[in-house]
Amino acid sequence: MDYQGLEIKKVFHAAVKIKGGGVTIFFDPFNLPESEIEKADYIFITHEHQDHCSPDEIKKICDEETTVIASAQCEEKLVGLEVKEIKYVKPGDFLSLGKIKIETVPAYNIDKFRSPGVPFHPPQENKVGYVVELDGKRIYVAGDTDKIPEMANLKNIDVAMLPISGVFTMTAEEAAEAVAMINPKMAMPIHYGDFVYNDKVIGAKEEGEKFQNLATVPVEII
Repeated sequence: MDYQGLEIKKVFHAAVKIKGGGVTIFFDPFNLPESEIEKADYIFITHEHQDHCSPDEIKKICDEETTVIASAQCEEKLVGLEVKEIKYVKPGDFLSLGKIKIETVPAYNIDKFRSPGVPFHPPQENKVGYVVELDGKRIYVAGDTDKIPEMANLKNIDVAMLPISGVFTMTAEEAAEAVAMINPKMAMPIHYGDFVYNDKVIGAKEEGEKFQNLATVPVEII
């Protein structure tokens, strides 16, 4: 999708690629198709789970000029990675790196549990989503999260990229409610329709169309 000079796409599962302003950015690279592999200037990792923080995938797109920004739980997995630098973040951080500005936001579950009372993504673990500003456009990549109160604090979002699998993250209905809170100019669903876990696709492809029909802003499905 071209958005005002930025190329924005869901690559696979929760992997997102943004190109514009002379930089290439990846979020949560995982199972990248060969056609999408290229050198990244910045790589953002939302949390340590294997479908989001994959050192093998990161190595395919990084070099000594790449900067990695990751939640603190990723540190053990990223030891020895040969890049320019790794910055570990927590919710509420603000960074300015070259042409981009970064705000980290909370990402956690409220009602998605791995066992009774134990969420897949507990709030105390400080997993993150990112708001990245590039060429004056603000892109929100939510990470693995439910609809959470902190989303109401997000302002002037151009594109919101929201997970809709309904297993580990929001459902399509909840993501549509999140869109109403955030009020971006447009939205794109991620984290559904392609990743097989325990012999089951996480989030049916039809969930994308459901989200598109329910959302209060234009939705781009890739």
